[in-house]
Amino acid sequence: MRRALPLVVLSASFFIAATLQAQNDRFAYAITDLSKDGAAWNALRKIDLQTGQYSDVLLNGTNDKAIVFDAASKKPLALKPDVKFGTMLQSPFATGVAAAAYDRKHNRLYFTPMFVDQLRFIDLRTMKVYYVGQPFTKLGNMHNDEGKIITRMVIAPDGYGYAISNDGNTFIRFSTGKKTTTIEHLGTLVDDASNNGISIHNRCSSFGGDMISDDKGNLFILTARNSVFMVNTENKVAKYLGNITGLEQNFTVNGAVVDSDGNLLVSSAVDGNTYYVVNPVNWKATPYKAPNGVFRSSDLANSNFLSSNRTIKPNDDIQRLIRPEEKYAKEISIYPNPVTASVIKLQFNKVPAGNYTVELRDVLGRTVMQKKISIDAENQTQELKLDRRNTNGVYMVKLFDGLNQSVFTQKLVVQ
Repeated sequence: MRRALPLVVLSASFFIAATLQAQNDRFAYAITDLSKDGAAWNALRKIDLQTGQYSDVLLNGTNDKAIVFDAASKKPLALKPDVKFGTMLQSPFATGVAAAAYDRKHNRLYFTPMFVDQLRFIDLRTMKVYYVGQPFTKLGNMHNDEGKIITRMVIAPDGYGYAISNDGNTFIRFSTGKKTTTIEHLGTLVDDASNNGISIHNRCSSFGGDMISDDKGNLFILTARNSVFMVNTENKVAKYLGNITGLEQNFTVNGAVVDSDGNLLVSSAVDGNTYYVVNPVNWKATPYKAPNGVFRSSDLANSNFLSSNRTIKPNDDIQRLIRPEEKYAKEISIYPNPVTASVIKLQFNKVPAGNYTVELRDVLGRTVMQKKISIDAENQTQELKLDRRNTNGVYMVKLFDGLNQSVFTQKLVVQ
């Protein structure tokens, strides 16, 4: 008589089979603009990683008239316009999306808009969009604090989703597939003692980017400034592994997935020339071959995991020329952000008196506006009028002191 295999063996076999199957995913979901040259992060496409071919737009995330559903009851939501922003925040990809994760088991794409504190997901079988009722980060208003924004998200082998804020102070785990989504706040990431002063919390080296998981559940953050950290989900320690080399100077890593060969494919929301394939053994990048070019993409997502059998080690040739934290990162704020009118305000709090230059730069790094200002009070508000000819999209507001040194940089979304 054949003896039945123990349940634990069957479960383990199923898990391994499912993992191997996931590694065969040759596609990825990409958050792009509706147009080839745009940078508004408001459309969902699918890309074949082997051919570089994109699908048509699967979801137009700017549609504020779209019917959306409550994730718990599955009933249509009756959304009310926001007092300040009207119906803008109601659209699925309101304010742009920089964090998304693909749940292969339930065929869902989880995401959160940059300035909306809510977890949402798309049922990819029906293309219906569901909103989770409870706040995602519980950090309140996110419109004037870039550090709060969730920009890294992934579904790990344990079936849970993990999300991390720009500043590394908000680490979240959420359930997938259940009728009621559970959201657990795990606390703050901690720098490994071997990081040599390169912190997961540093605005200049460690904000933005994307996150992937290996087959053991370790998380890998690839930041917008091309630094790589490995995060242990148990003790929340972030270990700096090095910088990705071989990228163009203006390339910022904003999306990342594992391809079917076990390498990483990374996209940029700023550089529209190409994506890059990154070898996780030495973190060296080579241009990705896409016959028809690429879309700028703020995030990529698929179900593949990085293999822990490959040697992942700190790169001996890492680029350690990380810019110092800009002087007045915490003393200056910009509002409103996103901006829907033609005026923004810069609030200066105890910034030294003197002459400064404010610049507005587009995603290609071109200066589209420049203004000289003078600071002569401890608390001062300065208006900056935007040129109505500026198209919607993402810009960088930069402040230079009298010696032409950059002392402040912040992303601005114009809608």
